[in-house]
Amino acid sequence: MEELKNEIKKVIISSLELEDVKPEDIVDSEPLFGEGLGLDSIDALELGVALKRKFGIKFSSENSENRKHFASVNALAEYIAASKENQTKE
Repeated sequence: MEELKNEIKKVIISSLELEDVKPEDIVDSEPLFGEGLGLDSIDALELGVALKRKFGIKFSSENSENRKHFASVNALAEYIAASKENQTKE
């Protein structure tokens, strides 16, 4: 799971062009939006596209769970791991 979290951090940094941020600067449990990393709704769209490309996962604009999935690196890692597990079962 640590490797997945590190990959997520790299995607966040590269897709949002956070030049002054390193993966180790991002706390796994810290909020990505508002406080914490301070991302906004435009960042969420860009990040969603980047995560879809990297991990093959989908986010639906109608899904009320998205806010929960994007809460932190930990939450994203759990969602991606669960999505990949579900894909292998299908």
